[in-house]
Amino acid sequence: MIERDWGASSIWVRHGALNRSSMVEITGTGVAAGRGARPWRLADEMHPPGVGCRAVAAEHVRAFHRHEPEENQCSSAVDRHIRAPVHLVWSLVGKFDEPQKYKPFVSRCIAQGDVGVGSLREVNVKSGLPATTSTERLEHLDDTEHILSFKIVGGDHRLKNYSSIVTAHPETIDGKPGTLVIESFVVDVPDGNTKDETCYFVEALIKCNLKSLAEISERLALQDYTQPVDL
Repeated sequence: MIERDWGASSIWVRHGALNRSSMVEITGTGVAAGRGARPWRLADEMHPPGVGCRAVAAEHVRAFHRHEPEENQCSSAVDRHIRAPVHLVWSLVGKFDEPQKYKPFVSRCIAQGDVGVGSLREVNVKSGLPATTSTERLEHLDDTEHILSFKIVGGDHRLKNYSSIVTAHPETIDGKPGTLVIESFVVDVPDGNTKDETCYFVEALIKCNLKSLAEISERLALQDYTQPVDL
């Protein structure tokens, strides 16, 4: 048995099974779409998730999180329900040039020029991770639909050919405005590692980022912010 809470993230896994949680098989396209992809599964860790909740997240994944992993790559996604309105959450997530506002492993970020598709950011990573720097290119940004996609194009790290899509979706939690955030990725599997090991490592990083995002957003929501914040 595992300890669960409402704020825990859900993991959408392309390869392997998570024995620590119940598995729900979903068919169709999504993060596992691609050459020879197997059906992907939802490893649910929310309390209580509810079938409807899983179905909504699955539809968002199918609609917005399409990756085509090669044979030497893995792909997965993590979601998080946040007790804060979507405009507040997006005021943090949508700042491509300021990921350190909610990502705990980022110590500094320097963006080159005005932010737009094709913009580059140089990210410094805090000690304790097998990385020091990351050069990332903005692939897509839609502040209306709340979609951000970026690709790692350089730096000192092990995440080769890493691409990420982050989306935010308004929802209602206990009668109040909430947000479902989903982050998916595709990345090369490093030599000496398995697809499962690589997915679990990246998922752990994303879960830390989304946990921090939730804590900051919910703290601001409690302070009754009604407009996007500029921290």
